[in-house]
Amino acid sequence: MNLDRLTWGADGLLPVVIADARSGDVLTLAWADRDAVERTVATRATHLYSRSRKAPWRKGETSGNTQRVVEVRADCDGDALLYLVEPSGPACHTGAPSCFGDVLLNSDAPPRDDRFARAMNELEVVLARRKHDPPEGSYVAKLYAGGVDRIGKKIGEEATEVVIAAKNDDPEELVWEASDLLFHLLVMLAQRGVSLGRVGDHLLQRARPDAD
Repeated sequence: MNLDRLTWGADGLLPVVIADARSGDVLTLAWADRDAVERTVATRATHLYSRSRKAPWRKGETSGNTQRVVEVRADCDGDALLYLVEPSGPACHTGAPSCFGDVLLNSDAPPRDDRFARAMNELEVVLARRKHDPPEGSYVAKLYAGGVDRIGKKIGEEATEVVIAAKNDDPEELVWEASDLLFHLLVMLAQRGVSLGRVGDHLLQRARPDAD
Protein backbone atom coordinates (compact mmCIF):
# COMPACT_ATOMS: atom_id res chain seq x y z
CA MET A 1 0.00 0.00 0.00
CA ASN A 2 1.31 3.45 -0.96
CA LEU A 3 0.70 5.47 2.19
CA ASP A 4 1.97 8.63 0.51
CA ARG A 5 -1.24 8.88 -1.51
CA LEU A 6 -3.38 9.01 1.62
CA THR A 7 -4.77 12.35 2.79
CA TRP A 8 -3.99 12.54 6.49
CA GLY A 9 -5.94 14.91 8.72
CA ALA A 10 -4.44 18.00 10.29
CA ASP A 11 -3.80 15.88 13.39
CA GLY A 12 -2.05 13.21 11.30
CA LEU A 13 -4.91 10.74 11.67
CA LEU A 14 -7.34 8.90 9.43
CA PRO A 15 -10.69 7.31 10.38
CA VAL A 16 -10.59 3.51 10.18
CA VAL A 17 -13.71 1.42 9.67
CA ILE A 18 -13.13 -2.11 10.96
CA ALA A 19 -15.35 -4.85 9.53
CA ASP A 20 -15.57 -8.62 9.86
CA ALA A 21 -13.97 -10.08 6.73
CA ARG A 22 -16.34 -13.05 6.73
CA SER A 23 -19.73 -11.58 7.59
CA GLY A 24 -19.17 -8.00 6.40
CA ASP A 25 -20.51 -6.68 9.72
CA VAL A 26 -19.06 -3.33 10.78
CA LEU A 27 -17.34 -3.84 14.13
CA THR A 28 -16.08 -0.41 15.11
CA LEU A 29 -14.84 3.00 13.96
CA ALA A 30 -11.40 4.06 15.16
CA TRP A 31 -8.45 6.24 14.19
CA ALA A 32 -4.91 5.53 13.03
CA ASP A 33 -1.78 7.51 12.33
CA ARG A 34 0.79 6.52 9.72
CA ASP A 35 2.83 4.48 12.19
CA ALA A 36 -0.27 2.48 13.22
CA VAL A 37 -1.11 1.70 9.60
CA GLU A 38 2.46 0.64 8.88
CA ARG A 39 2.42 -1.63 11.92
CA THR A 40 -0.92 -3.09 10.86
CA VAL A 41 0.37 -3.91 7.38
CA ALA A 42 3.63 -5.35 8.74
CA THR A 43 2.13 -7.50 11.52
CA ARG A 44 -1.42 -8.24 10.27
CA ALA A 45 -2.66 -7.18 13.72
CA THR A 46 -4.97 -4.19 14.21
CA HIS A 47 -2.93 -1.16 15.31
CA LEU A 48 -4.66 2.17 15.97
CA TYR A 49 -4.22 5.53 17.66
CA SER A 50 -6.21 6.63 20.71
CA ARG A 51 -7.24 10.27 20.48
CA SER A 52 -8.26 10.37 24.13
CA ARG A 53 -4.99 8.92 25.43
CA LYS A 54 -2.94 10.43 22.60
CA ALA A 55 -1.08 7.16 22.27
CA PRO A 56 -0.83 4.20 19.88
CA TRP A 57 -2.50 0.92 20.82
CA ARG A 58 -2.95 -2.58 19.50
CA LYS A 59 -6.38 -4.19 19.55
CA GLY A 60 -6.42 -6.91 22.19
CA GLU A 61 -3.27 -5.88 24.05
CA THR A 62 -5.23 -5.66 27.31
CA SER A 63 -8.53 -7.44 26.56
CA GLY A 64 -7.08 -10.35 24.59
CA ASN A 65 -9.73 -9.78 21.90
CA THR A 66 -7.34 -9.62 18.98
CA GLN A 67 -8.01 -9.11 15.30
CA ARG A 68 -6.13 -10.60 12.35
CA VAL A 69 -6.15 -8.12 9.48
CA VAL A 70 -6.67 -9.83 6.14
CA GLU A 71 -7.00 -6.70 3.99
CA VAL A 72 -6.53 -2.94 4.22
CA ARG A 73 -8.39 -0.70 1.77
CA ALA A 74 -8.39 3.04 1.19
CA ASP A 75 -11.47 4.94 0.05
CA CYS A 76 -11.58 6.79 -3.27
CA ASP A 77 -10.38 10.08 -1.76
CA GLY A 78 -7.66 8.47 0.31
CA ASP A 79 -8.96 10.03 3.52
CA ALA A 80 -10.40 6.92 5.21
CA LEU A 81 -9.38 3.30 5.61
CA LEU A 82 -11.14 -0.03 5.88
CA TYR A 83 -9.64 -2.91 7.84
CA LEU A 84 -11.16 -6.31 7.02
CA VAL A 85 -10.40 -8.54 9.97
CA GLU A 86 -10.90 -11.97 11.46
CA PRO A 87 -11.86 -11.16 15.07
CA SER A 88 -10.95 -13.31 18.03
CA GLY A 89 -13.46 -12.17 20.61
CA PRO A 90 -15.80 -9.16 20.73
CA ALA A 91 -14.78 -5.86 19.16
CA CYS A 92 -16.55 -3.56 21.64
CA HIS A 93 -15.26 -2.74 25.13
CA THR A 94 -18.77 -3.57 26.41
CA GLY A 95 -18.31 -7.18 25.37
CA ALA A 96 -20.64 -6.87 22.38
CA PRO A 97 -19.48 -8.30 19.03
CA SER A 98 -19.84 -4.86 17.42
CA CYS A 99 -19.80 -1.28 18.71
CA PHE A 100 -22.81 -0.59 16.49
CA GLY A 101 -25.48 -2.27 18.58
CA ASP A 102 -27.83 0.64 19.31
CA VAL A 103 -30.60 0.79 16.69
CA LEU A 104 -31.76 4.37 16.03
CA LEU A 105 -33.82 3.62 12.92
CA ASN A 106 -35.28 0.34 11.83
CA SER A 107 -37.03 -0.25 8.51
CA ASP A 108 -39.69 -2.80 7.66
CA ALA A 109 -37.20 -4.75 5.58
CA PRO A 110 -36.62 -8.31 6.79
CA PRO A 111 -33.39 -8.82 8.73
CA ARG A 112 -30.43 -9.95 6.67
CA ASP A 113 -29.74 -13.65 6.92
CA ASP A 114 -26.00 -14.01 6.43
CA ARG A 115 -25.69 -17.63 7.54
CA PHE A 116 -25.00 -18.87 4.02
CA ALA A 117 -22.28 -16.30 3.32
CA ARG A 118 -20.64 -16.96 6.68
CA ALA A 119 -20.67 -20.71 6.13
CA MET A 120 -19.17 -20.42 2.65
CA ASN A 121 -16.46 -18.02 3.79
CA GLU A 122 -15.52 -20.11 6.81
CA LEU A 123 -15.43 -23.27 4.71
CA GLU A 124 -13.18 -21.53 2.20
CA VAL A 125 -10.70 -20.79 4.98
CA VAL A 126 -10.81 -24.34 6.35
CA LEU A 127 -10.39 -25.93 2.91
CA ALA A 128 -7.42 -23.71 2.15
CA ARG A 129 -5.76 -24.91 5.35
CA ARG A 130 -6.50 -28.53 4.46
CA LYS A 131 -4.88 -28.01 1.06
CA HIS A 132 -1.65 -26.50 2.35
CA ASP A 133 -1.40 -28.55 5.55
CA PRO A 134 -3.35 -31.79 4.99
CA PRO A 135 -4.07 -33.77 8.17
CA GLU A 136 -3.42 -37.49 8.03
CA GLY A 137 -6.52 -39.41 7.00
CA SER A 138 -8.43 -36.28 5.99
CA TYR A 139 -11.22 -36.82 3.45
CA VAL A 140 -10.55 -33.41 1.93
CA ALA A 141 -6.84 -34.18 1.63
CA LYS A 142 -7.73 -37.34 -0.30
CA LEU A 143 -9.90 -35.30 -2.64
CA TYR A 144 -7.05 -32.88 -3.28
CA ALA A 145 -4.68 -35.79 -3.88
CA GLY A 146 -7.10 -37.20 -6.47
CA GLY A 147 -7.05 -33.91 -8.34
CA VAL A 148 -9.68 -32.44 -10.62
CA ASP A 149 -10.87 -35.83 -11.87
CA ARG A 150 -11.74 -37.17 -8.42
CA ILE A 151 -13.29 -33.91 -7.25
CA GLY A 152 -15.22 -33.57 -10.50
CA LYS A 153 -16.61 -37.07 -10.14
CA LYS A 154 -17.91 -36.22 -6.67
CA ILE A 155 -19.49 -33.01 -7.96
CA GLY A 156 -21.29 -34.98 -10.66
CA GLU A 157 -22.52 -37.53 -8.12
CA GLU A 158 -23.74 -34.87 -5.71
CA ALA A 159 -25.48 -32.90 -8.49
CA THR A 160 -27.44 -36.04 -9.38
CA GLU A 161 -28.36 -36.52 -5.72
CA VAL A 162 -29.67 -32.94 -5.58
CA VAL A 163 -31.98 -33.61 -8.53
CA ILE A 164 -33.23 -36.85 -6.96
CA ALA A 165 -33.91 -35.09 -3.65
CA ALA A 166 -35.84 -32.36 -5.43
CA LYS A 167 -37.95 -34.92 -7.32
CA ASN A 168 -38.62 -36.74 -4.03
CA ASP A 169 -40.06 -33.47 -2.67
CA ASP A 170 -38.09 -33.91 0.56
CA PRO A 171 -36.81 -30.51 1.82
CA GLU A 172 -34.48 -32.03 4.44
CA GLU A 173 -32.93 -34.38 1.91
CA LEU A 174 -32.56 -31.49 -0.54
CA VAL A 175 -30.77 -29.36 2.05
CA TRP A 176 -28.41 -32.24 2.83
CA GLU A 177 -27.59 -33.00 -0.80
CA ALA A 178 -27.27 -29.32 -1.76
CA SER A 179 -24.80 -28.89 1.09
CA ASP A 180 -22.77 -31.83 -0.20
CA LEU A 181 -22.74 -30.34 -3.69
CA LEU A 182 -21.64 -26.90 -2.51
CA PHE A 183 -18.98 -28.42 -0.27
CA HIS A 184 -17.38 -30.31 -3.14
CA LEU A 185 -17.69 -27.29 -5.40
CA LEU A 186 -15.70 -25.29 -2.84
CA VAL A 187 -13.05 -28.01 -2.87
CA MET A 188 -12.81 -27.70 -6.66
CA LEU A 189 -12.49 -23.92 -6.48
CA ALA A 190 -9.70 -24.25 -3.91
CA GLN A 191 -8.00 -26.90 -6.03
CA ARG A 192 -7.88 -24.47 -8.94
CA GLY A 193 -7.07 -21.42 -6.84
CA VAL A 194 -10.33 -19.61 -7.57
CA SER A 195 -11.65 -17.52 -4.67
CA LEU A 196 -15.26 -17.12 -3.65
CA GLY A 197 -14.78 -13.39 -4.17
CA ARG A 198 -14.23 -13.90 -7.89
CA VAL A 199 -17.35 -16.03 -8.15
CA GLY A 200 -19.26 -13.42 -6.12
CA ASP A 201 -18.18 -10.62 -8.45
CA HIS A 202 -19.45 -12.60 -11.43
CA LEU A 203 -22.78 -13.36 -9.74
CA LEU A 204 -23.23 -9.68 -8.83
CA GLN A 205 -22.80 -8.81 -12.50
CA ARG A 206 -25.59 -11.24 -13.32
CA ALA A 207 -27.76 -9.68 -10.63
CA ARG A 208 -27.71 -6.24 -12.25
CA PRO A 209 -31.12 -5.07 -13.49
CA ASP A 210 -29.82 -4.79 -17.07
CA ALA A 211 -28.30 -8.27 -17.06
CA ASP A 212 -29.86 -10.97 -19.23
